[in-house]
Amino acid sequence: MAKTEVAVLDFGSSKISVLIAERGINNTFNINGKGESDYSGFASAEFFDTKDLKTAISVAINNAITHSGKKIRKLYIGVPAEFCYSEVKESSLAYSSKKRINDNDIYNLFDMVDDYNSTVSTHTVINRSPIYFTLDDGRKVVDPNGMVTTKLSSQISFILAKKSFIELIDSILAEISIMNCQYTSSVLAESLYLLEPEVRDRFAIIIDSGYITTSVALVRGDGILSLNAFSVGGGHITGDLSQCLNLKFNEAEKLKRKVVLSLDASEDDFYETIVGGTITPVPSKMVNEIVESRLDMIAMTINKILHSININYPDYIPIYLTGGGLSYLKGAKDYLSKIMGKNLEVIAPPVPQLNSPHYSSVLGLLDIALTDEKSINKNFLQKGFEKILEKIKALKNKQTSSN
Repeated sequence: MAKTEVAVLDFGSSKISVLIAERGINNTFNINGKGESDYSGFASAEFFDTKDLKTAISVAINNAITHSGKKIRKLYIGVPAEFCYSEVKESSLAYSSKKRINDNDIYNLFDMVDDYNSTVSTHTVINRSPIYFTLDDGRKVVDPNGMVTTKLSSQISFILAKKSFIELIDSILAEISIMNCQYTSSVLAESLYLLEPEVRDRFAIIIDSGYITTSVALVRGDGILSLNAFSVGGGHITGDLSQCLNLKFNEAEKLKRKVVLSLDASEDDFYETIVGGTITPVPSKMVNEIVESRLDMIAMTINKILHSININYPDYIPIYLTGGGLSYLKGAKDYLSKIMGKNLEVIAPPVPQLNSPHYSSVLGLLDIALTDEKSINKNFLQKGFEKILEKIKALKNKQTSSN
């Protein structure tokens, strides 16, 4: 049997990535096609340059197609947190007698409270996922399929994306003949992929800091209880160094990569960096203070978000940092932990040679796309099997009546 292959498109805040891949052994991936393109990015839920965006999407897709030698017939697209919001609703169904729960019961439970088409004009639902289900005996379960109960209740997480985002991306992809598009939340995808089910069941926070954007998500079960984002990331640290030290942007970026925040720098310590083609010493203490000032602002913004979440959750839950904006900055995790008063851990994909934080989002998309396609194929086969059974039954009835 041929393996299922999918194509995904991920919007980083400075780079667009496209992967064409199939599932490998031990839940890894076989990457058959890859394309990347730098672009100007976005802030406050708006792209800086739509013409630049269009070019970058086309380049990334064409490179992935060329690399794989295959056309893209369906594309899974990750929607960044800045273009989304989340909401949690409760839904409940009671049955007249004991019933064995199936997928249709779950869909009906979701449909009962999914009224966004008639109540929201600016956004559309891209994800519906359960925080947990509750049975008639009070038990909380992640998957009620096959269980017998007289009542089924659930907390349901809805993620909605800006319609203007989807319309813009749809129009760009239509010009390169890609009409079948499936949108999903990038943060939900990476949360389901990076965090083990038992971790999610007990609540977790995942912070994804990119080049110019940072998202903060409170996760539980298979859903997101709270989703927030702000337009600050690792690129702003580079900008601060560039401005304060009168460096070119690429010189400031190279300097940032040398920074060690755990270093108790004195007036006599220096980082050596290339300025105007010449190796130049820059005072370590000054550089660290510039970086720490921006990290103070990021930490305070994250804490403000966490304090604003109107949901009861334990004070001590795991907090994970991912994305390429801050994860590689030496000492940043520990510094943020100190300022926030919470313990942060860096998390990355558990995949050999791709186990770096900046791959979290795109590999999360890949995982959710392959899971979704497997479910679609399973349902297709099941329906085909049911039709065959119906035909056999009809033939038997025909033979019985003729006899």
